[in-house]
Amino acid sequence: MKGTIIGSRRVHSEKKGIRVFGVAESFTRSGTGKSILAGIVMRRDLIVDGIVFGRATIEGDDATDSIASMYTSLSRDDINCILLDGLVISMYNIVDGERVSQIAGIPVIAITFEDSGGLEDSIRHHFVNWQSKLEKYQKLGRREQVTLQTGKNLFIRYWGVSQRRALALLNSFTLQGSIPEPIRVAKLAARAHHSAML
Repeated sequence: MKGTIIGSRRVHSEKKGIRVFGVAESFTRSGTGKSILAGIVMRRDLIVDGIVFGRATIEGDDATDSIASMYTSLSRDDINCILLDGLVISMYNIVDGERVSQIAGIPVIAITFEDSGGLEDSIRHHFVNWQSKLEKYQKLGRREQVTLQTGKNLFIRYWGVSQRRALALLNSFTLQGSIPEPIRVAKLAARAHHSAML
């Protein structure tokens, strides 16, 4: 992961006005072939002051562009960081965190909650033409384990920010357990939107 600071917006997790854009998804395999993405803008005081929805194709390759488009559609310059609920979503629709960071011009932090040996074998098994998927997955790099102030572990990848600042930001937005509030609320919003469409 690259720890360089992108643009002029540094991640100062101690400031009350800091805002993050948290993105999570909801889908069912027997649904429309699309997952619902929800993006929540949340301030450090946990006030939600923005929401946007998008879609990603199940087993597709459009998640990166969809998330970038969701962020761009907000037309805001007060968001300091993008927080993603994983980089392999919608049945192997792989999010290029570095590209999202470059498009948005702000840092990106992607979180997962469990350790694993990787998805290489699963990708090879799931797709007939698996080479491009595997290349995208391997480009993501290794996850790094961090321990939150709640005592829970997370596994993170990050771009445009140092691990120290990434951890400080996650601590600022995590009240209990291991799920940062922007991700928790984005999950709820995605599920509610998805349920309303069934």
